[in-house]
Amino acid sequence: MRLYSLLVCLSLSACAGLPAAVKDVPVADITYSQASQSPDSYKDTSVRWGGVIIEVENEENFTLVQVLSYPLNYTGRPQVNKPSEGRFVIKSSQFLDPAVYAKDREITVAGKLEGDIQRMIGKKAVQLPLLSSKAIYLWPVYQAYPYGYGYGGYGGYGFSPYFGYGYYGSPFYWGGYYRPYW
Repeated sequence: MRLYSLLVCLSLSACAGLPAAVKDVPVADITYSQASQSPDSYKDTSVRWGGVIIEVENEENFTLVQVLSYPLNYTGRPQVNKPSEGRFVIKSSQFLDPAVYAKDREITVAGKLEGDIQRMIGKKAVQLPLLSSKAIYLWPVYQAYPYGYGYGGYGGYGFSPYFGYGYYGSPFYWGGYYRPYW
């Protein structure tokens, strides 16, 4: 029975991890900071990076996606609560629709480092690592509760954008609105 339980736990834990799109690409354990310091020494190395999309530029034969890099967690999702590492550019041979690959969407890519590319940030020209994509995973957007945080929907025990904090019995609650302090 213990062996059976162990096998079930192992099989369930195998499901939690990298998305299949970027999981099957073999990569080296090269961090963004290592590659950005000397991009030529890591040329043609396969890596897996991720971050938040800044902009998408469609050219005639390829698409360039500029990404604000974040470290990845164990599932391969960018950890946007950690400090950003910098920027990199993804080069995809496929057309990537800017409406789908929109600004501020989280993305994970597996691909080969091609060196660097010059981009303009404001009025300054900077060199950014260029990653030729083999696989791209666009993370789904989390849907927040429509009326605040969880159970506090209409001024219950949490926050509501319409009624603020508190409980219906609050001294400031007055027929669906908070009354002024007068």
